[in-house]
Amino acid sequence: MLGAGKTVLLGLLTGRLWQLQVEESERYAVLAEENRISVRLLPPPRGRILDRFGVPIAENRMNWRAMLVAERTDDVAATLATFSNLVPLSDHERARIERDVRRRRRFVPVLVREFLDWEDMARIEVNAPDLPGILTDLGTSRTYPFGEPFAHLVGYVAPPAEADLDGDPMLQLPGIRIGRAGLERQHDRVLRGRAGKVQLEVNAVGRVIRELDRQEGTPGKTLTTTLDAGLQLAAAKRIENDSAAVVVLDARNGEVLAMASSPSFDPNIFTEGVSAAQWRAWTTNRRNPLVNKAIAGLYAPGSTFKMVVALAGLEARAVTPGERIACWGVTELGDAKFHCWKRGGHGWLDMREAIKQSCDCYFYEVARRVGIDRIAAMSRRFGLGVDLELDLPGARAGLVPTREWKRATQGVPWQQGETLVHGIGQGFLQVTPLQLAVMTARMVNGGRAIQPHLTRALDGELVRGHRLEDWPAMGIPEGHLQLMRDAMAGVVNERGGTAWASRLPAELGLQMGGKTGTTQVRRITLAERERGLRRQEDLPYEWRHHALFVGFAPVDQPVYAISVVVEHGGGGSTAAAPIARDVLIETLLRDPARRTTPPPAPPRPDTQRVAEAAPAPSPPRR
Repeated sequence: MLGAGKTVLLGLLTGRLWQLQVEESERYAVLAEENRISVRLLPPPRGRILDRFGVPIAENRMNWRAMLVAERTDDVAATLATFSNLVPLSDHERARIERDVRRRRRFVPVLVREFLDWEDMARIEVNAPDLPGILTDLGTSRTYPFGEPFAHLVGYVAPPAEADLDGDPMLQLPGIRIGRAGLERQHDRVLRGRAGKVQLEVNAVGRVIRELDRQEGTPGKTLTTTLDAGLQLAAAKRIENDSAAVVVLDARNGEVLAMASSPSFDPNIFTEGVSAAQWRAWTTNRRNPLVNKAIAGLYAPGSTFKMVVALAGLEARAVTPGERIACWGVTELGDAKFHCWKRGGHGWLDMREAIKQSCDCYFYEVARRVGIDRIAAMSRRFGLGVDLELDLPGARAGLVPTREWKRATQGVPWQQGETLVHGIGQGFLQVTPLQLAVMTARMVNGGRAIQPHLTRALDGELVRGHRLEDWPAMGIPEGHLQLMRDAMAGVVNERGGTAWASRLPAELGLQMGGKTGTTQVRRITLAERERGLRRQEDLPYEWRHHALFVGFAPVDQPVYAISVVVEHGGGGSTAAAPIARDVLIETLLRDPARRTTPPPAPPRPDTQRVAEAAPAPSPPRR
C-alpha cells in the first residue's frame, strides 16, 4: 500500500509539473515581463544527539507539510476553507494560522499542517489550482527513538515564542523548532545549524519558474554525549514503578553514564503538540513526571551523609579512627533526647563500625564536637549545597546550612541540638541525587574534585576528556579516604552491614561498597502511636520515608559511583540498595575495559520514518 501510494503521488506531482511547464507555458510566457526574484531561506537539518557509542537518542524524520504564503492569495480565509475540505482543520488551527499570517510578513510562509500522509498530499496536489498560496514541501522534524527513558536528559523541541523571532530570521520559517529543555536547550545554537538560501525566479502570481542560485546551509552539529544508552534504558526500567532517581558516574572523570528519573514523559509528544488534557495529566500527577528528580529533586541525605561528618571530624582532630564511642540507643542534650535507629543501642564502636552499622548516636557525638560550620565546609568540598555547573538546565544547588545562614534567613541563632540532627543527615540539609553521586565519586577516586558532565564531543571533536589527574585535588589525606572506602565496603560485604543483603553475586567476582540512608518526611505522632499506628507502610504515601543509597564499584579499584533515591520508598537498605546493586551489575557487565567486544547496543526502535542526516529540503515547486 505504501509503495502504491508513493507511486500515485509521484504521478500526480509529475502530472502537475508537466501542466505547469508545458501546457501552461504560453500563459506564463505572457507574464514573463512581470517575473521577479524571490530569495528563500533553507532550514538546515538539526544536529543529532548520540550516546557515547554512537547510538542516536535524538534525530530527524521526514515530514511532509503544507504552508501558506499570504501574498499569493487574495483571500486567506477562502484558501483555508478550501484546504480544510481536503485536510480538516480545527477552529484552533485556523485561528493559529490567521494569527501567524497577521504577525509575519506576507511573503514569509506560515505553517498550515505538518505530518501529512500520502493521501493528504495527493488530495492537495490534485486540487492545487483551487489552493492559491498553498505550498507543500518535505522537511524534517525531531524524533526521540527511545522516548521516556531519555526525556529528562535529551529534553524536547517546540516552536519558538514571539520573543525568540527577532534573534534569527531562520526561526520565522514554518515548522522550525528550538530546544526547550534538556540537552536540546543546552546546545540549541550548535544543534540548530545555519540556514542556506535559494534564489528563485517567480511569476506575478508567485509560481516558481526556475531556480537561479542555491547556497546550502550548515547542518547542526552532532552532539555525542557521555551516556551509555543501554545502561540508561536498564536504569530507567529498574525504577519505572517508583518515584525515584538513579545517577551513575565515571568516578575518574565525571562523565554521566546514566541519569534516570521516574516517572517520565514521552518527548515526542512535544514535537506534534501537547494537548490540554495531556498537560493537565502531567502537571497534576503527584509524582511529578516533568521534573528531573536526579538534578532538581531535593532530599535530606540521611545516613549517606555520615562519611562527610566523619571526614570533618578527622580533619578537625575531634575524633580518631580508632576511638570508640558508646551508643546506648539515645543521646541526651539537656532535656532533649536524640534516639538511634537501633533502640537497644550498638554498644561501643569505632568509626569504621559506626559507618558500617550506621549508628546515629556515634555521629551525634562527632557532630557535637565538630560543629555545623566545619561540617558545612566539608560538605561543599564534596559538591553538596553548591552549583555543580552541569551542562544541563534545571540543576539545583540544594542547601547546606551554617550558623550565619540561619541567622540571616530566620533571624534566630543556631541551636546545638540542630547540629546533632545534621550529624545524621537530617534537618535543613537538602541535596540532589546528582550531588550524592558526585560526593561518592570524589570520596572513592582519591579526593579529586571531578565535575559531572554530559557533553563528550561535537562533530567528533572532544570537548571534555579529563583524566583523573587533571582534576584538582581536594587536600584530604588518602588515609582518611581509604577509611571511608573500607567502611563502605563493610556496609555491603560484611554481616552486620546495613546493605549486606544487596551485595553483588559471587559469580561476578567483584564487590561494591556503599552507604544506606533513610530520611524522615514526617514523624508518627504520639496520638497516632497510641492508636496503634507504628509502621511506615500504614502512613499515607506522601508521609513515608525516602530511601537512599550511595555506592561505588569495584571496591579494589573504584571506577563507578552511583546514587539512588526512592521517594517515600521506606528504608534505604530495602528499597534503594537493591536498585543500586542491579544497576551496578549492568554497569560492570557493560564496562568496555572488561569486555573483548563493545557492549551490545540497545534494541533499535522502529525507524522507518527517520531521515538519517537528511539534507536540507528543496524549495517548494509550486
